[in-house]
Amino acid sequence: MEDPQNSDRLSDGGARLTKGSEGKRARRRRSRKGSSNAAAGVPALKSGADAPAEQALPPGEAGPRKRKRRRGKRRGGGDSVISAGGDSQGSDPQAAGADKKGEASKGGAAGGNHKKRRRRRKAHTRGPLGVDGCKHQHAGAQSAAPPEGGAKRTDAPASAPTGNPAALSGSAPAPASQANARPAPRGPRPGGGHHHGGNTLYAALDLGTNNCRLLIAQPTRHHQFRVVDGFSRIVRLGEGLAATGSLSPDAMDRAVEALSLCAAKLRGRSVRRMRLIATEACRAADNGDAFLKRVRSETGLELEIINRETEARLAVSSCASLIGRETRAAVLFDIGGGSSEIAVIRLGENRSPRIANHISHWTSLPVGVVTLSERYGGHHVTPAIFEDMVAEVTALLGDFHCPEVEGGADDDGFHLIGTSGTVTTLAGVHLDLPRYDRRKVDGIWLSDDEVTAMQEKLLSWDFAGRAANPCIGPDRADLVLAGCAILEAIRRRWPAQRMRVADRGLREGILTDMMMRDGVWRSKRRRGGFNRPPRNDNKD
Repeated sequence: MEDPQNSDRLSDGGARLTKGSEGKRARRRRSRKGSSNAAAGVPALKSGADAPAEQALPPGEAGPRKRKRRRGKRRGGGDSVISAGGDSQGSDPQAAGADKKGEASKGGAAGGNHKKRRRRRKAHTRGPLGVDGCKHQHAGAQSAAPPEGGAKRTDAPASAPTGNPAALSGSAPAPASQANARPAPRGPRPGGGHHHGGNTLYAALDLGTNNCRLLIAQPTRHHQFRVVDGFSRIVRLGEGLAATGSLSPDAMDRAVEALSLCAAKLRGRSVRRMRLIATEACRAADNGDAFLKRVRSETGLELEIINRETEARLAVSSCASLIGRETRAAVLFDIGGGSSEIAVIRLGENRSPRIANHISHWTSLPVGVVTLSERYGGHHVTPAIFEDMVAEVTALLGDFHCPEVEGGADDDGFHLIGTSGTVTTLAGVHLDLPRYDRRKVDGIWLSDDEVTAMQEKLLSWDFAGRAANPCIGPDRADLVLAGCAILEAIRRRWPAQRMRVADRGLREGILTDMMMRDGVWRSKRRRGGFNRPPRNDNKD
């Protein structure tokens, strides 16, 4: 056989024929060439056994034949070679169906590793290198060889940055000069998460008088979000604050320990925007600023102390989805550890998406479950002590000058909304849950008679009975009756047929405000919206 390297001088335009046989295309091509050569006076070219070792092509025919040339996959050391049309003659079928990535042929050493060239296939190795050091393959190509010194791309997701080593495999990263050829990929745009799982995360932290809470969430459908991670721990930061006016060292240690865990969760997530707040305990303590400096130095978290008006507005924002279209007025209250916020909401025909814009009057009472229980005692609460607590809160509400809400107790368009551990505890006891379940509590309605019955039931239990209830537990057993006293004072000031329970608070309000400010729900609604409900199984 001839040397495979002399393929430019083959008589059939680049395809070597097997001995004694040829394909249909080759026979038609030879017949056309023979007729044209005979007309021009050129001797016919021979093939097969009668062909000479080398036959020079006429100068006039070199150009067209070179353009028509297609290389086949040749076998060395044998008599059969794959023809240009892909037909194998005198060889086994597996040899003819060899893969397209240039694997070595089964012949002798004379046959090299050649790639099959297909018609209309564009060479993907032309052009500059990409950011990842690859010459990217054309969409119609079947295989690609990595450029020298570059990285071979595997099945990386389209959203992964091309310069990310995690998206590449099998080689070293691209040189620095190539990696800096394009600017770094932008961060996620507001509302940039897709419905099958975007990466736009928001975080909210609330350090209160009694609890330290964190939520990391991703926006879903309109005015809702999916909780990705959460944290809640009772730290009793305001313990002893009413007597001394300062945060105690033990309380600060408990809070710093909880905040360190929150900082670790935040470092483990790529959060687009976060807001970390502190409320009444840090507001009222004379060493509140020094405590926040310690938090910043030990955990890296920068907390801000919000005022009472902001706290009231955030509580209203968190419950926006629980205020129905039929509601004309509502009184929302948030019973905290060191203060209690109350907002009167009046809704007209022109209803704003921000329910907080409809607050007509608000107040913040300087009393909460921690301060009230420390003053009156939370372990042994008699009906007389309970009435004393109610009387104190009623006196504080007397200083709140607010016009009477239209309707009153007989109006279906008016109701109360409670967002605190007190009302969620009442709802859990009312449902007789074996363990607290937020999904069954958040959003349920309690009638006025049901709330009264639950308060009397809790008042009849001793401390051990309250601690044994799975919806209360030993951490809240000394606080729940103080919260019921605040609730009773609110119910006497604004009588209503029913009360809606909201297992949500400042964290949800912060998340809602940040997402609305970024316009995530507006952009998602244009793309079709989301259908995954929010979820938060953490009990505040």
